[in-house]
Amino acid sequence: MPELESDLPASPTEVSAALRDSSYLADDSAALIAFLAQRLGKPILVEGPAGVGKTELAKALARSTGRELVRLQCYEGLDEAKALYEWNYRKQLLQIQASSAGGEGEGGLDTVFSDEFLLERPLMRAIASPEPVVLLIDELDKTDQEFEAMLLELLSDFQITIPELGRVEATTHPIVVITSNNSRELTEALKRRCLYLWIDYPEPELEAEIVRLHEPDIDARLAERLVEVIAMVRALDLKKPPSISESIDWARTLILMGAEDIDETTFRESLSIIVKHRSDLDAVAEKIAPMLGNGSRRAGPGPSGNGTA
Repeated sequence: MPELESDLPASPTEVSAALRDSSYLADDSAALIAFLAQRLGKPILVEGPAGVGKTELAKALARSTGRELVRLQCYEGLDEAKALYEWNYRKQLLQIQASSAGGEGEGGLDTVFSDEFLLERPLMRAIASPEPVVLLIDELDKTDQEFEAMLLELLSDFQITIPELGRVEATTHPIVVITSNNSRELTEALKRRCLYLWIDYPEPELEAEIVRLHEPDIDARLAERLVEVIAMVRALDLKKPPSISESIDWARTLILMGAEDIDETTFRESLSIIVKHRSDLDAVAEKIAPMLGNGSRRAGPGPSGNGTA
């Protein structure tokens, strides 16, 4: 087990401030778990709906700590060769041919199972890195239980065993963030090794603050109205409710449109920014748009048409 770094945060408040400086607003629970992950050296398992900021938490931790982000994007059928390591078979073959031609015999074959012929994939890269990193294992629920089982050694001891080379141990302690959209239940063995964090859509006040943090040119009243309408849309039974990033994109769109308010006309014109399925478009246009009223007020194109936040 690698030793923890000496420059660790002193409190959840310090972590929250550092994340905020990295454009991520963490609530008390997220700040506490991020703090404990660094002090206890345990991975974080983050679950919640798609688009609530699970992946962004890992990115913000990398920015706030000055660490490199190493990302493993999970998908159905992901195996060890793509996640851990694989051998450079072409280079090995050339080495074997060269050894045979040079008369080295079997002694030359041993060299093809060395670091020179090893292709590091994200998990191996994170473990072997001489500098501390943030390892993001994104959307683990898309893989199967066999892949989860393979992760257990890494998550418990931060080491990987390569049959041909032996054990590779981390010399630095990575911050590990595992995300899941909760499309399937992850194993108890994996959960026991992790701190758990559930992230849901933020409260309206926090989401308005997030929008204004990323788009400071938006008027405070318009940001509140945007979040109010977004909540109305999310309350519908949709294939894909609007994410926080889509709220931010919509704020930028409204500024470029010169909108001072969100009425039916403005809403219909910009609806595709927050709704990305045809059936959802129809449902939202039918149920939400008529509730917003008419008489859109425009302040002219660009951010200059809006009041200060």
